[in-house]
Amino acid sequence: MRLNEIQYDNAKPIEGYGPGFFRIGGEVVKGPVIVDAKGVAGWGGYSDTAPLLAMVGAVDVVFIGTGADTAHIPADLRAALEDAGIGVEAMATPAACRTYNVLLSEGRRVALALIPV
Repeated sequence: MRLNEIQYDNAKPIEGYGPGFFRIGGEVVKGPVIVDAKGVAGWGGYSDTAPLLAMVGAVDVVFIGTGADTAHIPADLRAALEDAGIGVEAMATPAACRTYNVLLSEGRRVALALIPV
């Protein structure tokens, strides 16, 4: 089996998570966050659409981690992102983190919006 070290360039991978926090690129961040190639920022939750819409043209899909379990995101959030040309995939936060890391390692244009577990 051949193993290759993953290079993330400027983007930071999700290294871990727990109740109310994430470990991203070696740093602990508390509360909901947005992660993309530009870095990590706090997020106000589903009603905070401005930072997600600011990614138009920079990302193809945003994975929304809905917490410990998969949940539906508000229809107006999904519609706003899709109308702006950003794909949206809602899933449990652990799955969103794993999916983001894999696609990030492939050089894909992805972002995360995460609610802690």
